[in-house]
Amino acid sequence: MKQLDANGNPQFIAAWNTGTDPSKIVANGPYVMERYVTGERIIFRRNPYYWEKDEQGNQLPYIDRVVWQLMESTDAQLLRFRSGELDAMGDVRPLRPEYFSLLKREEKRGKFSILNGGPWSGTTYLTFNLNTGRKNGQPLVDPIKSRWFNTKEFRQAVAYAIDRPRMINNIYRGISEPQNSPISVQSPFYLTPEDGLKVYDFDIKKAKELLQSVGFQYNSSGELLDSEGNRVQFNLLTNSGNLIREAIGSQIKIDLSKIGIQVDFTPINFNTLISKIDDTRDWEAHLIGFTGGLEPHRAANLWTSNGGSHSFNRASLAGQAPIEGRQVSDWEREIDRLFIAGAREFDEAKRKEIYDRFQQIVQEQLPVIHLVHEIALMAVRDRVQGHQYSGLPSWGLWNVQTLRVEEDE
Repeated sequence: MKQLDANGNPQFIAAWNTGTDPSKIVANGPYVMERYVTGERIIFRRNPYYWEKDEQGNQLPYIDRVVWQLMESTDAQLLRFRSGELDAMGDVRPLRPEYFSLLKREEKRGKFSILNGGPWSGTTYLTFNLNTGRKNGQPLVDPIKSRWFNTKEFRQAVAYAIDRPRMINNIYRGISEPQNSPISVQSPFYLTPEDGLKVYDFDIKKAKELLQSVGFQYNSSGELLDSEGNRVQFNLLTNSGNLIREAIGSQIKIDLSKIGIQVDFTPINFNTLISKIDDTRDWEAHLIGFTGGLEPHRAANLWTSNGGSHSFNRASLAGQAPIEGRQVSDWEREIDRLFIAGAREFDEAKRKEIYDRFQQIVQEQLPVIHLVHEIALMAVRDRVQGHQYSGLPSWGLWNVQTLRVEEDE
């Protein structure tokens, strides 16, 4: 397990890749991979050795084969669902809100139902690149912008300036709620605003006051300048093809212009975005999501300072050259300590106190700015029976082993 390949990566984790024969991939779930067609589909077949049985003693799963279609965009997914090619839509991410009114009118004719699973367990957020390190002697982030990003009041001002009620009404068609915590609302460890979670309700005046309190100033044109007279502007990235995120980014650009900040918003290919985050670190701000769940420790990879998904201050990953001069803040180290303590603690009340503190730190320091809590919506053909849809877990067909398919009459 400690042997490395030619690229310096552990051979154990490199044993399987997209070119691996599916029959050689071990699986202990209800399905095993039968075939993978790059960019098109993944075909799963029933695992004959799966352990679970129904109340009558029949071995699960009931369905022999599942085809997971890979789509280049949600619009393409919608077209293929409406044409009858897909049995479910919105099982990985909730349906886009504008699809709801369209599909709702077609339920009876299309022989499908739209399911409401309540708040989705995932998060959607804006984050800045807080990494102060260098690569090949060059700063990962322009030092001028890095000073802005690493100023807590700057991040808080941005949070106050984002008009989330407008975002909910215009982009989500009212089908969502404000999001304020890194922990899913379904979790028993979720801290409510009433119990002490800090929130950032839309307040332009508060945003400007915070900026001016730490030396930012406005010129005669209302443009925001830092204490050295530099115009405040940054690049914001998200993955193209996700029209919800593209709309959110466009609104953030408008919202922040009202406090004098120029945002250059650019949707890019998802793989390119991930490469910038994971490899080159060539980004200033990005808009993305993260899955949630009942157990806070599931997100340790995002929140601990050496986690592989700690994107806002990413350490070197396996096989990468060390980042010179990367600094880990005191509050990041405190989050590290809390996650270790939470993993070791068995008393649920004490664990709640630990993760309450974690949420308070995140909302005070704002390494990420949480935006909107989507409502989980999924469309499923009537012939698919037995689904138990909810916003938690994040995958809508989580009970796939007990699903049945009844042929249309």
